[in-house]
Amino acid sequence: MTKKRKRQEDFQKVKLKVGKKKPKLENATDTTFKTKAIQIPEQLKEDGVLPTQNRKLNIKDLLSQMHHYSPGVKHNALLGLKELLSQYPFVIDAHLSSIISEVAAVFTDKDSSVRGAAVHLLQFLASKIRAEQIAPFFPLVSAHLSSAMTHISEGIQEDSLKVLDVLLEAYPALLTDRSIILLKNFVELISHQQLSKRLKSRDKLSWMLSVNPNRRVTSQQWRLNVLARLKKFLQAVVDASSDTEDEGLQEQKDNSHSVRNPIYISWKLHANNQQHIQLFESGGLRPKINSSFRLRSLTSVMDSAEKGLSSAENLKGFIEIIIPLLIECWIEASPAQSAPILGNLLESESQQLMQQVLSIIHLLWKLTKRHDETYKMELWLRMNYLVDFKHHFMRHFPYSLQDSVKHKKKEPCKSSRNCMKSSNNIDHLLLNLTLCDIMVSLASTSTLQTDSGWLDMIRKFVTDTLQDGSKLNSKQVNRLLGVTWRLMQIQQNKVATEPLIKAVYMLYQQRNLLFPVRTLLLKFFSRVYQKEDLRTQRIRSRSKVLSRWLAGLPQQLALLGLRNPELSNQLIDIIHSAASRSNKELLQSLQATAARIYDPLEGTLVLLPAEAQRRLVQLVYFLPCLPASLLACLSRCCIMGRMSSDLAATLISILHMRSSFAGWKCQVQDNSVNDVDYFSFLFSTLIGFSREELTSLQGIRGKPHISQTQLSPIRLYLTDLDQFLHHWAVTEVICHSLSTIPSQSQCFDILQTGICKYLVGLVVIPDSTAGSVLCAINKLLDQACIISENLHRFLASCCYSLLYFLLTIDREDAEHLQKRDMLWGSCISALALLPRLLRLMLQSLQVSRICREELPVVAQLLRLLMQHGQLRSHMITNEFLVQQIIKDIMTLKSGEVQEQWLTDLHYCFNIYLASHPQTPGPINTVY
Repeated sequence: MTKKRKRQEDFQKVKLKVGKKKPKLENATDTTFKTKAIQIPEQLKEDGVLPTQNRKLNIKDLLSQMHHYSPGVKHNALLGLKELLSQYPFVIDAHLSSIISEVAAVFTDKDSSVRGAAVHLLQFLASKIRAEQIAPFFPLVSAHLSSAMTHISEGIQEDSLKVLDVLLEAYPALLTDRSIILLKNFVELISHQQLSKRLKSRDKLSWMLSVNPNRRVTSQQWRLNVLARLKKFLQAVVDASSDTEDEGLQEQKDNSHSVRNPIYISWKLHANNQQHIQLFESGGLRPKINSSFRLRSLTSVMDSAEKGLSSAENLKGFIEIIIPLLIECWIEASPAQSAPILGNLLESESQQLMQQVLSIIHLLWKLTKRHDETYKMELWLRMNYLVDFKHHFMRHFPYSLQDSVKHKKKEPCKSSRNCMKSSNNIDHLLLNLTLCDIMVSLASTSTLQTDSGWLDMIRKFVTDTLQDGSKLNSKQVNRLLGVTWRLMQIQQNKVATEPLIKAVYMLYQQRNLLFPVRTLLLKFFSRVYQKEDLRTQRIRSRSKVLSRWLAGLPQQLALLGLRNPELSNQLIDIIHSAASRSNKELLQSLQATAARIYDPLEGTLVLLPAEAQRRLVQLVYFLPCLPASLLACLSRCCIMGRMSSDLAATLISILHMRSSFAGWKCQVQDNSVNDVDYFSFLFSTLIGFSREELTSLQGIRGKPHISQTQLSPIRLYLTDLDQFLHHWAVTEVICHSLSTIPSQSQCFDILQTGICKYLVGLVVIPDSTAGSVLCAINKLLDQACIISENLHRFLASCCYSLLYFLLTIDREDAEHLQKRDMLWGSCISALALLPRLLRLMLQSLQVSRICREELPVVAQLLRLLMQHGQLRSHMITNEFLVQQIIKDIMTLKSGEVQEQWLTDLHYCFNIYLASHPQTPGPINTVY
């Protein structure tokens, strides 16, 4: 076989027949498969534990999408988170840690839309999460913020300022805990370190402003944005370091005789051992310990980074870095760079930048005063920066705004230079005042000769601004008064201070001042007065302007009324302080205005709240004279119920101390309170109603206001419970004052004369007045007192009218039931002290003149009088009268069925009177 045939046998072609299947290859792959249905009902159900938003995504799903590479997915996840958390706020507490960490992580995201959505979500979360909740996670947030502020991308840096705004608004205290790191980040946003061969050997590298042409805004606008946030941050640091205790210490350093809050003591509670009095050496609320040792503060234990700006070393280091940069920013915005002819005119953007520069320096100056060695710090600031500040800041002082709009109507303004704000909300006056505040803090009395040039410029500007007459807001006035006070401390002679005080007084005299402005002016004048009062103890040279201001305060208080209670309180405090120092001008003005202040209808006393009323009542003690007209007003104030009974008691006690009956060992002020006027005040207050009111009551008839009986000529006018209780409380104080007068018999004669003159003969008398008269009689009566017949009969009628009223009160009448114990006790005490009074009352019980309905009341009264232990002996003495009354009752009830009240009356008579040895026998014939 040839080779060709062998080759054909190796590769033989298979012939397929029609209708038969193709045979399978040996290496063929089996592609057949079978399918079965899979049941997944649990996966299709919604999660019942975690709530979802509109896209059916829960909190875990949304947080997982925050790691997605797509910016769109992350943006939608942030929007979904805000939607979910707004619908289900409780999710925030359950997943707070995850939410904070994921949102903070996208502060440095490359996509601007994602960062914007993160800022909006953070703003929403800040309104829902409290500071104590986010505090454990805030270091993480602060770290991401620092990373964003120092990022290489300009967009991320710009958005980091928005994040900073949110955190400063919501959590300023937490943010200031990392002040050192964030302050360095602020510096790096606007500058870079100056690296050169000349500076490499130095320990401290200098910084210079940086310019980045890739930013969307100009370099000046970018610095303005950064400095605005730096100002907010430093303000938060200042607020966090200025707690109440530090402020009090600072005030104490400035004025050792500063006003302290007094401790109010209730002597009644103290007498009953219900209130403990703690006396401090300093007379204040906190004890003052005289010791040369000082406790080390907790900040001294921390390292330098943890202390922040509370460390003097850290504060000095930051000042050394930031002040040169701020001066460079000032030089760029200075008017000398662009328009030397215009002098002090500024563009709006330049003024905004200069305002931020000065505000930051001002806040740094505040922080320097928080340290113990303030004098050394001020000396260090003066040595390092006074020359630069004079050269750059004071060169074109004062500054004003350049109006760039040409065709614009001139608005009426009293002073174009001192007009408060321009159309773009720039306050150039505040710029000048901030500069003044910074500069005067570098001056002192010892450097007055050296600094006289620029100090005169500031003094002239301040004086002109105060006298200009333009409307100033509270922020401007606060800064203005601060500079004025500092100028007065630097140069304390009257020639320099009097023009400043006069200028402030011109501002004070403006009408329609805002309440915060008026408050600041009052505090300033009060501070000046206290400072002057201490100085004039050695050198008597008072300011005439200050005396005029003090003399006008009482009149302002009377005119103010209830329109502004807070301002009235401030006026009262200042008046009280000056009155306690015996200021002649103020006391004369207060005396002239007292009738209007203490008017019982529309006076300041009855219009203001209780605390202000208490201070006004205390002022009565300092009045030079208390005439009859003023005492009449004070009496009406006591009895009208428009001030509390405790306050009325305080007023009565003050008047007693001013009277000649107070028992002073030293000589009291002559003619302060006339004795006749004082007794008239006590009697009018005891009666509780004026003569006109008593006259008008005589025409009232019938129930429910009148209680009337046929056996007494006096009808009772039933007062309201509140009025009755108030009158009764005042009556107790009046009785105590009357009882302290040495000559009791003469005092009783005066009281008797007043009662006979003004009350005897009246038909209708208030129940509180009748009870008060009986109470006073019980308090003053002694063996030397002689009671007239008219007073006897009047008191007997009052007793029976009151007792009849008490026995006929309905049980449902809860209001009048509360009067029972007080009125009953007064009547019984009077009947026990005056036997003739009881006899006259029994003689008036002529039962033949009364209707049958009143007989049970008379019987009940007799039974109660016989049962009373204090009256038993007097009732035995008047047994015949009692027996005759019972006979008359039996005569009227003869032929009728004997009722229970009559049986009780017989029983009591037999028990208490008939069984007595001296009791005559005919009473037995009655039964």
